[in-house]
Amino acid sequence: MIDVIVLGAGAGGGFPQWNSAAPGCVAARTRQGAKPRTQASLAVSADGEHWFILNASPDLRQQIIDTPALHHHGSLRGTPIQGVILSNGEIDAVTGLLTLREREPFTLMASDSTLEQLAANPIFGALDPAIVPRVPLILNEATSLLLRDGTPSGLLLTPFAVPGKAPLYAEAGGSKPDETLGLSITDGHQTVLFVPGCAHITPELVARAEKADLLFFDGTLWRDDEMIRAGLGQKTGQRMGHVSVNDAGGPMEAFASCSKPRKILIHINNSNPILMEDSPERRETERGGWTVGEDGMTFRLGTP
Repeated sequence: MIDVIVLGAGAGGGFPQWNSAAPGCVAARTRQGAKPRTQASLAVSADGEHWFILNASPDLRQQIIDTPALHHHGSLRGTPIQGVILSNGEIDAVTGLLTLREREPFTLMASDSTLEQLAANPIFGALDPAIVPRVPLILNEATSLLLRDGTPSGLLLTPFAVPGKAPLYAEAGGSKPDETLGLSITDGHQTVLFVPGCAHITPELVARAEKADLLFFDGTLWRDDEMIRAGLGQKTGQRMGHVSVNDAGGPMEAFASCSKPRKILIHINNSNPILMEDSPERRETERGGWTVGEDGMTFRLGTP
């Protein structure tokens, strides 16, 4: 069995973005035709009691408060969170680690590149490695996710590289092969794929998706020049390291033949029209077999 909770489905800045009066953000702020979303993160569990967090968004504190499954009961302090697994070192994937600095034991897992980026910033020293051990992920190697007492959780994690780029703050050092990861999590029967950032969909990624039961995939932009057209910025999706939902080679096209997994778009930018519930783009997305991710969605794969 695998339980999955969508803690956040938005991209960097969330929805609405704090400084935006664009139509979509106004709609989300007023709850008129669009639902707010915090920044992308999932929680996964094999037993509904012990949880692993995929990406620590800047909104993690509020996400925990809003998610009863992540609340501690019993002793004065504690947490059902056993570990945090990072798919990249982007600000919207790591900032929430600082929320977890209250000397609570958990395991932090990430690629060598991401761990190096964290080590280079002294603020992350607030997570004492003696309390929060940092475990490097090895590409394409299945690893048993362990509970804090060292016993197996019932989940296996396999990280794999996907096309991407270095975080903006680390671009001067160039991109490395393990800079952007997809995460495959299985209980031996059911498989969840988490790919919140991807610059290009490869045949290998499509092959993984065909075998998965639940796919969370990068839904940052609807089209590559979306932000430029909307007057919201000068960056394309490709410049940000994201393939766009409806462009040639995007997930709508590339995964069209993948009939097995339920397909969820996550890490959705506030400019993306699929966030508007009555938009033509939303209807086209749903006709294509995709669900637009929302905070609080829950999924259970298999039976206890």
